Amino acid sequence: MRGIAASPGIAIGTAVKKKDQALQADQREISSEEVEDELQRLQEGLEKAVEELKKLQEETKEKLGPKEAEIFEAHQMLVQDPEMVKTVEEGIKNQQKNAEKALEEAIEQYASLMAGLEDEYMQAREADIRDVGARVLRILKGESDEEADLSPDSIIIARDLTPSDTARLDKDKVVAFVTADGSRTSHSAIMARSLGIPAVVGLGRDFLEEVEDGMQVIVDGNQGEIFFNPEEKKLDEYREKLAEYQKEKERLARFKDVKAVTKDGEEIEVVGNIGNTEDVKPLLEQGGEGIGLFRTEFLYMDRDELPGEEEQFKAYREVVQAMGDYPVIIRTLDIGGDKDLPYLEQPEELNPFLGYRAIRLCLDQPEIFKPQLRAILRASHYGNVKIMYPMIATLEEVLAANRLLKESQGELKAEGVPFDPNMEKGIMIEVPGAVMIADALARELDFFSIGTNDLIQYTMAVDRGNEKIAYLHSPYHPGVLRLIKETIAAGQRNNIWVGMCGEAAGDELLMPFLLGAGLDEFSMSAGSILRIKELLGFWTREEAREIAEKALELKTEAEVKKLLQDNKRTAL
Repeated sequence: MRGIAASPGIAIGTAVKKKDQALQADQREISSEEVEDELQRLQEGLEKAVEELKKLQEETKEKLGPKEAEIFEAHQMLVQDPEMVKTVEEGIKNQQKNAEKALEEAIEQYASLMAGLEDEYMQAREADIRDVGARVLRILKGESDEEADLSPDSIIIARDLTPSDTARLDKDKVVAFVTADGSRTSHSAIMARSLGIPAVVGLGRDFLEEVEDGMQVIVDGNQGEIFFNPEEKKLDEYREKLAEYQKEKERLARFKDVKAVTKDGEEIEVVGNIGNTEDVKPLLEQGGEGIGLFRTEFLYMDRDELPGEEEQFKAYREVVQAMGDYPVIIRTLDIGGDKDLPYLEQPEELNPFLGYRAIRLCLDQPEIFKPQLRAILRASHYGNVKIMYPMIATLEEVLAANRLLKESQGELKAEGVPFDPNMEKGIMIEVPGAVMIADALARELDFFSIGTNDLIQYTMAVDRGNEKIAYLHSPYHPGVLRLIKETIAAGQRNNIWVGMCGEAAGDELLMPFLLGAGLDEFSMSAGSILRIKELLGFWTREEAREIAEKALELKTEAEVKKLLQDNKRTAL
């Protein structure tokens, strides 16, 4: 079976089905005289839940670190959320329901609201609400919080794992987990990556009926594949893969604290993409030499109003300080397309990916854009910060964004607030039209960063989420390669550096082409960094240039892939 690869690694073990934590409360009609007693029971239950969460927060802080423990601080706020508590109390007072039933219905109402939103990050918060609800309900029902005893090599199979479940996993016994629900952005997936436990999520609920306790299971967290009761041949294949994976981890570990260097001694910047403050720790653990793309959308999601300047500043400063002297490229708000904010009245669009999004929205609504620009500028005082505008298609957009940035600088200077006046400015190259005017754009900027995910989408006219045409979304198409080469060439002509922050930057097969085309910086997901560092050491820039020149002469994707495959270099 195939799901979403949420946490890398390979595990072989025995299935342990986790009982579904569905909220189930017996309804009991109460008399008007009992209302106060039920309200008191509810209050005591909420207070005990907060005590438990404080304890779990401390345990998680010791086990994983302060950032991972913050989720349980958020859970404490959820338990005490005035709107939520008010809804439960109204169920007790107005409908004369017992505390358990009133709580169950309120949690179901809020969880369903989250699940119905289109944004993946917001959907993932459903698990947090259900986690909090299950905890309070268990307390009200007088049930214990004891964990079942697990045997070594256990693989947890569940509908979903709550953050509480994941934080309490015993790494000495649990080697992986698999869930029907969930996404890469769910807190359980984030924690799995912090714990270093392979995880595959989002398999769909039908698979739960086919799995039984005690089944032998293979979990491939690299590919998102699961094998139940595999044949001996498949087991042997994965035992070998597991051994190879362990050897590779040991081999690649030596690149953690060293610069990426080509065979002829040229240093190449290999940095990482992050989507929130929690991603910094794994990035540094994987040898990242900076942040080539700090997506800021997480600050705007999972809430009912825009974040203020101060909140943004604190988040940016936290990341910048954690990275020390390493560069941190902060991308301004890239909302729209597949990412909507419920509290912003965004128009319904037939083609949202071609619509009112990213820099277009920000320039149209400076009251949203300016607080972010000011926050980024303030954070620049604390480290090596660069700013990057997304979805640029015209020179006018760059000039307008730079004007607002200069305006923000003037305001901060007048207020006596420190910032880096020489902070570098760059754009994401995602639109083919931007490549065609790259020389003009480069004269107003300090760098380009190629966002291959969207560049391919717009070049090939392909929706990358559409399975029927997904084969067209490929970085090996000759047209895409020529756009990449032209972007780099424009940067070189105008003396600005060029990086890449799309998925292709971590593509092992494509790496020699990118090096040969003249790319200065590779930015990728943390899990790819060590491997790319190693591979860069197998090539000189000149050897890679020969491969790039040959690739640019080819006419089909198949020819490009064959050339790259035939010239692939690996560790002995």
